[in-house]
Amino acid sequence: EVQLVESGGGLVQAGGSLRLSCAASGFTFGDYSIGWFRQAPGKEREGVSCISSRGGNITSADSVRGRFTISSDNAKSTVYLQMNSLKPEDTAVYYCAAAVGGWGLRVASYDYWGQGTQVTVSS
Repeated sequence: EVQLVESGGGLVQAGGSLRLSCAASGFTFGDYSIGWFRQAPGKEREGVSCISSRGGNITSADSVRGRFTISSDNAKSTVYLQMNSLKPEDTAVYYCAAAVGGWGLRVASYDYWGQGTQVTVSS
């Protein structure tokens, strides 16, 4: 059974940092691309950053580029999202997702999803 479990969310002041983790199990980690997405209340889910299978390619949304960094630890089957210089507009539920055969920042490209972790940035 494929499982993706996010952790690391919380409440932080603007300008602060958080590191999210996505622990994967039930599939061959290196064969999947992993993406981070977020969904704020009343808004559509949007892609934040993703890393291709085996870590060869990374892309990020314009809104987070230079502030958020995605990385993976294949030995731990875990993908991280380091978030620095957080802004109130980064407040959302953050999800990780896995894609076999696809990658990028489109929700439709992903096959499996975690339950999400809340990130709240206060001003």
